[in-house]
Amino acid sequence: MQDEKSTNTRTSPSQKKKKSVQYNKYGYMFIAPFFIVYLVFSLYPLLNTFYYSTFSIVTRNLRTTTEFTGLGNYISVLGLASGEKAYFLTYLGNTVRIWLFNFVPQILLSLLCAAWLTDNRTRLKLNGFYKIMVYMPNIITAASISLLFCALLSKYGPVMSTLRSWGWIGSAFDVMRSKWATSISISGILLWMWYGNTTLLLIAGMIGISPQLYEAADLDGATGRQKFFKITLPLLKPVLLYVLVTSVIGGLQLYDIPALFNTAGQGGAYMGGPNDTSTTVTMYIMRLHNTDTGRAAAVSVLLFIITLIISLLFFRVFRDNDDAKLKKAERSARKSAGKRGA
Repeated sequence: MQDEKSTNTRTSPSQKKKKSVQYNKYGYMFIAPFFIVYLVFSLYPLLNTFYYSTFSIVTRNLRTTTEFTGLGNYISVLGLASGEKAYFLTYLGNTVRIWLFNFVPQILLSLLCAAWLTDNRTRLKLNGFYKIMVYMPNIITAASISLLFCALLSKYGPVMSTLRSWGWIGSAFDVMRSKWATSISISGILLWMWYGNTTLLLIAGMIGISPQLYEAADLDGATGRQKFFKITLPLLKPVLLYVLVTSVIGGLQLYDIPALFNTAGQGGAYMGGPNDTSTTVTMYIMRLHNTDTGRAAAVSVLLFIITLIISLLFFRVFRDNDDAKLKKAERSARKSAGKRGA
């Protein structure tokens, strides 16, 4: 009787599966909103941009004319068609110049600040206060910062007037009429805005490095410079890659600061002075959007392709050498095994 009861109380594997709770579906439910929003607001517009880039869409007198051009828009914006100038390449050069003047000192300054704020030997007081102050410029709106620095650096603004009274600059010098002064000014604004965000990311990466590595280096008699270049920088590769890729994406899409800093009297908010030398690619896209939507879409596609290529190159350069060596060893082992089998 006891055996019969025990056999009756036993549950079959199928019954156990029915009673067990499947948590996988909850995970899919949590990530579903992101994919839905991405498909509707990102992927669909991206594919639509590729489609519209093959048409000439011109609106005049409230009437829109659409004509299929194929690759004609790309040929025109690259200056390959007769009578067309390579405006895209010109504005891409402006964008890269502003980004380089911003990013190179930004990453150096951020590394210095992150190393200073995470160094246990200094035992810096008010560490949290310094981190807040470093990040503070990042929370100010770009429009406010652009207009503020435009007023400060104008010919008769307080900064230029003070420097002129000290004899550091000439009486005729004007930031707004100098190509390099405007580019450096815009880059300086971006540096001041974003170095705090980069510093906090690097701080998070440095905190994640095991202290035992530094203790072992101290026992071996390593200097601070050796520990930084042999331990900190190699282990910061993932964070540096993230910072670099996101900076490239943001830098190539730069719009707000140049569009508000030096555009007065330059022919509209989409032409950066002086003489169009601080106009970025996104400003060019906005300018084309008012005349030919198809060309604007073609420039957007070209910008997307360039951003994708640069990001892939960075991923390639920052790839872990150990993984590459392991894959190479695996391939050689397979080849030798295949020769033996033959």
